[in-house]
Amino acid sequence: MTGAEPVDDGRCFACGPCNAEGMHLRFAPDGERGVRARITLPPRFQGWRGTAHGGIVMTMLDEAMAHACGAIGERGLTASMQLRFRAPVPLGVALDVTGTVKWKRRHVIALDASITLADGTLLASAEGSFVSKGPLATKERLGAPDLRFA
Repeated sequence: MTGAEPVDDGRCFACGPCNAEGMHLRFAPDGERGVRARITLPPRFQGWRGTAHGGIVMTMLDEAMAHACGAIGERGLTASMQLRFRAPVPLGVALDVTGTVKWKRRHVIALDASITLADGTLLASAEGSFVSKGPLATKERLGAPDLRFA
């Protein structure tokens, strides 16, 4: 990392609308400190037959936490993440991906994220620590397209 400020150019693999191969996650605010997205994973994200690759699962959880940082007006970068796979994440069914800020102290933001089925069955969860790179610009805080809020 060069220390340069992160710039959203729309090519993020997880949420970028300009990345043809990406996941195209679209997060919406969920309470004051969280975000939520719904996604149905296509076969190109497969690991074992019928299930999502573990790296894809981790990507969704990381992205949910990054967008939750935005929910409190911060631009956060992943410092550490612990992931727990609880059940296979299926392809071709609606999944809910959520991220929530637990606390912020100085430049550290602690978060939780989860992936569930529509009926609430927990498939994967994560805890993470993010480093704040400072406040989001006003238009980003208001849910401009840069943040991929629906």
